Amino acid sequence: MLANEVLDAMPVTLFAWDEQGHLMERGVALGGDGDFAWADRPANDELAQAVAARMPPLPGYASEINLQARAWVRAMGQWLARGAALLVDYGFPQSEYYHPQRTGGTLMCHLRHHAHADPFAAPGLQDITAHVDFTAMADAALAGGLEVLGYTSQARFLMNAGLLQILGRQDAGDAQAYARLAAPVQKLLSEAEMGELFKVLAVGRGVDAPLIGFARGDRRGGL
Repeated sequence: MLANEVLDAMPVTLFAWDEQGHLMERGVALGGDGDFAWADRPANDELAQAVAARMPPLPGYASEINLQARAWVRAMGQWLARGAALLVDYGFPQSEYYHPQRTGGTLMCHLRHHAHADPFAAPGLQDITAHVDFTAMADAALAGGLEVLGYTSQARFLMNAGLLQILGRQDAGDAQAYARLAAPVQKLLSEAEMGELFKVLAVGRGVDAPLIGFARGDRRGGL
């Protein structure tokens, strides 16, 4: 099963610590002018326990957690009898995701190919998304009885799988046609584009042979 940018499309729960160190769940309310505005309330036990398992209290720090994505990956263990799921998305391991310097989380908005951080700018018209905590996804897979089969960057996965060899078999005599093929490959592999920001996590059951996409540069040890 291939899930490309599925996890980041699932709704996240926002949280923040107030200046007294109390964990708050961040929601949306109507402001006095009738526009949307942030509103905080004390976090419930489920959220408090999930956040405590990831980082210590940091007054003034805000981020998000994707409880629905965790449940979706964990539930995979109930129906994936044999095979692998490749989860491709942009994100980080837990140590980077909840780094003390990432004080505002990863929530981002996209409207007409423009990225910004204001989810109230164009309600209903823009994409609102957050990065993926791949450590949490790996933990959820293990909790569901699955194995973590590999984790690496998109660039390393595609190169391991032979993308450059496929490109090398194309006719380079027609420079214009070759450039049209090479440009998207460069975008997929470049660290400045999608190559490093996007990761590939493989989880599954009953897969005996090693997966070629993780033959080199497997980062499971960093999850």
